[in-house]
Amino acid sequence: MPAPLERERIGLRDADGRLLAEPIYADRDQPPFDRSTRDGYAVRAAELSAGTALHIIGSLRAGELWSGPAISSGEALEIMTGAPVPEGADCVAMLEHVLRNGDNLSAQPARTWKPGENIVPRGAEAHAGDVVLPSGRTVGPAEVAVAATSGCATLEVYARPRVAIIATGDELVGIAQQPEPWQIRNSNSWSLASLVSAAGGSPERLAIARDELDDLRERIAQGSMWDLLVLSGGVSMGKHDLVEQVLTECGAEFFFTGAWIQPGKPVVFGRLPKSGIVYHPSRAREFENWQGEWTYFFGLPGNPVSTEVCFHLFVAPLLRALGGRADLAPAFVEARLAEDVKGAGARTRFLPAQLTSAWDGVTVKLVPWQGSGDVAASARAGCFCVLPPSSEALRAGDTVRVLLR
Repeated sequence: MPAPLERERIGLRDADGRLLAEPIYADRDQPPFDRSTRDGYAVRAAELSAGTALHIIGSLRAGELWSGPAISSGEALEIMTGAPVPEGADCVAMLEHVLRNGDNLSAQPARTWKPGENIVPRGAEAHAGDVVLPSGRTVGPAEVAVAATSGCATLEVYARPRVAIIATGDELVGIAQQPEPWQIRNSNSWSLASLVSAAGGSPERLAIARDELDDLRERIAQGSMWDLLVLSGGVSMGKHDLVEQVLTECGAEFFFTGAWIQPGKPVVFGRLPKSGIVYHPSRAREFENWQGEWTYFFGLPGNPVSTEVCFHLFVAPLLRALGGRADLAPAFVEARLAEDVKGAGARTRFLPAQLTSAWDGVTVKLVPWQGSGDVAASARAGCFCVLPPSSEALRAGDTVRVLLR
């Protein structure tokens, strides 16, 4: 697995979704004092529980420090949530559980208290110097709050992997163009850019590569200068599927060519010399013993649903590794089938589906679709139901795995 990329320091405001490259330490005890968790009265638990009438000596709100003497026997101090509990008190009695008459305080009948009740002790959340956020944690709202509490206005994070995206095919035109009857708009590079961003990468959509050797060579040479190159289309067995041929000419090392899944079988994965040179078969030997840097690449099937399935299964885990994350695996959950489903056949199938949550559990139902080119069905789905290789039908209520988007 590749090593994470370089680090950079960014402001806390820009840190959402980024991956910490170094831990965050508490700069002081958290909380820095014994903190009241309720509005009420700071008292001695044993006295109030015994029915002793207490004299209220003052009031303390959050953001203030009690300047008077320690709480003595027979005394109570009105206190607000978040305020420091004064010395001498060992619990906070909630307003609802006591009776006040002027400056006198007594317990409600049959109510007792224990030392420490409604108090968070100093350092209970963290001690000064403790790691409060480990490196490798993805920053979200809770992490931002912890960093701010620890006085971290900037964070050291891993750089976002730069991803070059190339859609291939003579049939493709730009989304602003009016396609001829035999053409389609290039949706894949746009959807891949969205997927890359969601997985923590920084996408760059390159120009469409035509099904011509020279054009593919030029595009792949350009894309080899990024941290990761993702191509869609041109990896099947057709006469004009030239991506693997050109990658081979460019000195590619293939780690696998194909996966026993449907859709997505033609996917390929490997690495490519990072040179930016426009290759030609006559120069292939130059890269046989390449000692320079490498760019990882994926060649994904051109049908949009196949592209997305392969991205979640293969591309996203590598992107997470490049970004420094330790949790690399795709996100799977289990759910019960909402209806009968026929057997998947020889390959593991990933079918567009919808999850429904109810009081008695989670169910999954397949979305009607017309095959791996059906982007409308994919948009109606929120996940992919995973059907294992089998000729036997699955029944409503059977438990299956679900690949989350």
